[in-house]
Amino acid sequence: MSESRTVESHVPARLDRLPWARWHWLVVFALGITWILDGLEVTTVGNISGVLNSPQSGLNLTASQVGAAGGIYIAGACLGALFFSYLTDRFGRKKLFLITLALYLTFSFLTAFTWSFASFVVCRFLAGTGIGGEYSAIYSAVDELIPARMRGQIALLISGSYWIGAMMGSAISLVVLNPAIINQFYGWRISFGLGAILGICVLLIRRYVPESPRWLATHGRNEEAEEIAGEIENIVERQTGKELPPPSSEPIIVEQREAIGFGLIARAMIKMYPRRMILGLALMASQAFLYNAVFFTYALILTNFYNVPSGHVGYYIFPFAVGNVLGPWLLGGLFDRVGRIPMISGCYIVAGILMAITGYLFAQGVLSALTQTVLWCIIFFFASAAASAAYLTVSEVFPMEIRAMAIALFYAIGTALGGISGPVIFGNLIAAGSRTGMLPAYLLAAGCMIVAALFELVLGVRAEGQSLESVARPLTAIEKATGVSATGATSTT
Repeated sequence: MSESRTVESHVPARLDRLPWARWHWLVVFALGITWILDGLEVTTVGNISGVLNSPQSGLNLTASQVGAAGGIYIAGACLGALFFSYLTDRFGRKKLFLITLALYLTFSFLTAFTWSFASFVVCRFLAGTGIGGEYSAIYSAVDELIPARMRGQIALLISGSYWIGAMMGSAISLVVLNPAIINQFYGWRISFGLGAILGICVLLIRRYVPESPRWLATHGRNEEAEEIAGEIENIVERQTGKELPPPSSEPIIVEQREAIGFGLIARAMIKMYPRRMILGLALMASQAFLYNAVFFTYALILTNFYNVPSGHVGYYIFPFAVGNVLGPWLLGGLFDRVGRIPMISGCYIVAGILMAITGYLFAQGVLSALTQTVLWCIIFFFASAAASAAYLTVSEVFPMEIRAMAIALFYAIGTALGGISGPVIFGNLIAAGSRTGMLPAYLLAAGCMIVAALFELVLGVRAEGQSLESVARPLTAIEKATGVSATGATSTT
């Protein structure tokens, strides 16, 4: 490590002491809109899955192909997260959250013009790469710009906004998927076009969000980092009418690096944070399996087992989305006040138990489309908060030098383990047409959530109210304190 490339930075302390202001809401809206767009996109696919089974759609996909398309979209997101996270840590958060959004919107729009299963999944895959890249860039930027005392509830607020997009998608589907209003050949295509139009507006808003000062400080641009932090402070002072107190904590030592590869990340995780690595994988994989398995095949369950017309699926998706929004929004503050460990483990285990009960009732044939939806609304009130907390966990418990790539690595591995397999397994079981055949899949999803809750109880990190640098010291700080390279450190916290 070259001493000339090591600097003291006051940026973290300066940002964490800021009072909440309108500027923070700009960050939340401009970056959090990604989850609204993703929710709109995924809900559109969920809503149209019944339509895509029809010859009138122009695609005439089987239930298995619909499930496979969902898995392929997630596969694209995993690969996109890995590829773009490297670029995010190398070239900055701001450049990449503009590029990845443009990629996502382009291929989401082109999906409307697909003519076969092959063309459909190619566009879904490439749209997925864009949204996967968004995750690492956005989570990094949000964590690094939001004051520590509010990081948990804001992270859950943003993640929960995914379901605002789901509600929008459901409302749109009631019109565009109604064959009495729009021909089925065009309706699902219009859905994708409307989402792309909304995304274009987001690109214009994001130009007001600055580059992360924390990222600048680690990439040889500490003066620029301090300057941007000063500009943010001036904006907050004007908006709140309050004079800011001096930073209460000491500056941190950071090594200015051009880029960090996945090899360093893997070694740092295995040698420095093995418990956190296991925890992140358990939380991410379990929620990914539950969510993608249920949501990507929701419309198929309604149309195949409850004979709900494809044009009416939105009536059931909308309340389901409401439950998913309310969970993280109403419970989010408790993650900062009560604490990460009790809230995360509690949400996971409640969702898992309720999922097992619902699966049994479904297999017994005692549920209707309405009661199935009510139960899913209750389950995902807790599961949504749990899933949001999983993303929060992997974004805050690793050093800032590797944050974006760590998020991507956990998202990709966890989602590949759970997110790809879930839709494929459920899609094939739905195609078989057996209620009892679905029960093992529901129990598997429930068991994954309960096991993840146990991992949180044993391995969870008490990150509430702490600065990111307190939760996970920068790699350089560890090297300075121990005299050992980060790749050779042996901390197991």
